[in-house]
Amino acid sequence: MQTFPRTFRVLPGVLSHVVYKKVTLIGRSTESFDDATDNAIDRAQETLENVHWVEVEELGVEIATAETREFQAEVTVAFQVSDTET
Repeated sequence: MQTFPRTFRVLPGVLSHVVYKKVTLIGRSTESFDDATDNAIDRAQETLENVHWVEVEELGVEIATAETREFQAEVTVAFQVSDTET
C-alpha cells in the first residue's frame, strides 16, 4: 500500500482548539477508481458538515460476486466537530 505523508497544520484564522473526527467510507463505481473515490467524497460532502480533507487509504476491485468489475476506494474523511458552546 502506498502511503503519503500526513501533515496537520493550523490554518490561518482557525483557532488551535478545533477538533476533527475521521470516518471511513468506501466509494464504489463500475467505471474507475477515480469515480469510486469521487463518489465517496461526494457522499461525505452531502451528509457531513465541515469536511476538511480526505485520505485515500486503499483501492480494490470486487470480482467474486459482481457481474462486472466494481472498483472500490476506501477513504478516510476528516471533518471539523461542531463547537457545542453557544
